[in-house]
Parts: sequence; C-alpha cells; structure tokens
Amino acid sequence: MSCRDADPGQQLIAVIRKGTRHLQQLPASPDAFVWLRLYQAQLHGLVPAGPDDPLWWTLRRPFRQLSYHAAYRMFTRASDTLGANWSLHDLRHLAAYRMTRDPAVPLADVQWVLGHAQLATTQLYLSAPASEVIASVLAHHARMAAGKERSPGTEPPPGLQYRPESLEVLFGRPRHDHP
Repeated sequence: MSCRDADPGQQLIAVIRKGTRHLQQLPASPDAFVWLRLYQAQLHGLVPAGPDDPLWWTLRRPFRQLSYHAAYRMFTRASDTLGANWSLHDLRHLAAYRMTRDPAVPLADVQWVLGHAQLATTQLYLSAPASEVIASVLAHHARMAAGKERSPGTEPPPGLQYRPESLEVLFGRPRHDHP
C-alpha cells in the first residue's frame, strides 16, 4: 500500500484483490485510522511520506517497505510471544465473523468486503463458537420467559412454568383414575 491508498477523511483504504488484481476501496473503522495516525507520528521525519511512498515500513533500520512476508513473520513472533496460535488470516476471519453477527450488515455487504465470488463462501463465517450459541439461546429463553419476545398472536408463557402440551408430549396424557 502507498500513502495514497489510505483515505482517513472517507474512512477508506484501497487494496489489491488477490484473485482479480483489481484495486478496490474498502471501508475501515475510525479506530484503524487512529492507530495508523499514531504509527505515522512515530515514523515522522524518519521515512518519506509522499502519496506514492509506502504506507507501511519496517521498524528496523534501514527502513524498508513492509512486505506481506515481513508482516506475517512479525505477527507470528507476536503470537508466539503471547503463547497463541494466531495468523494474519485469523484477523480477516475475526472481522468477517463480527460483520456477519451484526444484524445491520447484510450478508451481501460482507461478501463484497471479503471479495467472495460466491455467497456460500461468505456463509461459512456464520458459524458461531458453541459458547456464543449457548449464551444467545439462553438469552432468547430468558426473553421468552419474561414475555419480551413471542410469536405473533401468542400470549407470553407464564414465568418459567412448563406448557401442558409440552409435558403431554414428554410424559403422555395425565391419568385421572385416582378415586
């Protein structure tokens, strides 16, 4: 990336797509540009900062353009230091997962950001970890029990009581043959 590929005013970065090799602008978070600005302030006066100059530099002297392989090695070293098993690609997966979990972001928009030709590829990111699924479903049950969420035209269940029809399915019809 060159300096002209980052547009903080529009919150856009330009990337070259791996498959098509086309240049595409993508939205980035405001925090990303805050961190970029802090990085640029750290290197101010040490590296050229013209529009055609590299955006990312190695921090070791002599300063050189930061290549993908150098970034990969840097990230691997940081991961090893933390005792983690993360890769640069895991950051892409995390961003995709977070976008797919946001109900305000259509899946087709996530597909476009990721550059997937097929929506089915993007749908792979819809799978949540078991702990999140459990928490989500338990929250759903709590909302149902509190009467805050229900199917149209149905009354909320009374507290945490079992519905009689559910008990009948589980245990059969109650026997009323007691004298």
